[in-house]
Amino acid sequence: MKKIRFGFWLALCALVAMPAHAAGWLPKPVKVSPNTWVWVGPYEGPSQANRGYRMNLGFVAGTQSVAVIDSGYSPEMAEEMLLRIREITPLPVRYVINTNSQPHRFMGNDVFRKAGAEIIASREAATRMENEGASFAATVARTLGLKDGAIAAPQLPGRLIEASQSISLDLGGVSLQVTHFGRAHTRGTLVVEVAPGQTVFAGDILHSGRLLAVLPDGHVTQWIAAYDGLRSLKARRFVPGHGQVAPLSGFEQPTYRYLNALKSHMDKAVKAGTDATTAITSFDSAPWKKLANFDELAGRNASLAYLEAEADGF
Repeated sequence: MKKIRFGFWLALCALVAMPAHAAGWLPKPVKVSPNTWVWVGPYEGPSQANRGYRMNLGFVAGTQSVAVIDSGYSPEMAEEMLLRIREITPLPVRYVINTNSQPHRFMGNDVFRKAGAEIIASREAATRMENEGASFAATVARTLGLKDGAIAAPQLPGRLIEASQSISLDLGGVSLQVTHFGRAHTRGTLVVEVAPGQTVFAGDILHSGRLLAVLPDGHVTQWIAAYDGLRSLKARRFVPGHGQVAPLSGFEQPTYRYLNALKSHMDKAVKAGTDATTAITSFDSAPWKKLANFDELAGRNASLAYLEAEADGF
């Protein structure tokens, strides 16, 4: 009887000592092609309740190694990703690719680096990590309800991809083509093509289900050009930064037409000398009203699109 009680006590202690990520809070990734898995995140913003999980993440497995596409919002999320990957394959994670310069694409980098992965990002993303990494880390800790200093600023990537550059990665029977697509949602956007599999990780060039966010670091006109660049890729399915995996046609209305409507309206307004308030309030965003996050983003998007049109007009 004493042995049973002692064994129960040891098991209870072990459970208490288990790290938070062992609870399995990140859902299992969805297999979208023979070698590719995706976590399709919810739409709400980062919070303590969702642990910052609100974006799409993924990984690709060959016969020799694994590549992770975006490392998540925090070290905790990256650890959970690694656990989920280990449930599917024991192969080493050799690469992590950060698709843009937002913190939820790279704040888990150091977990994968310690596991032996090479971190790959654009030059622009690396610059932002260097200049704003400490601020990002503090914001993540505050959002997750952690103590100051609980999360460290990310180290710089091991390999940088310059503007217009493309590199190939071999995972064993599966190859990745990582291409710098320029400035879109942010500066330094990377797109990852998976072959075989006809799958493309397009990052935040593509949105569906929620209204996209125009950012000061992005550029509407160049974003449209980046989207047009995706048309030349021979893929059946595209993984967006937010929203469900779909053919490129599935993103025409929520991404391409919205961006073009914003640009056309604001370009005409600036050319006509229309003041900012009138231009912003007269933009017809009704066709996108049913998208998640519409109320918090529609007005801001119109405002930033006007400022961009005004700047480009000089």
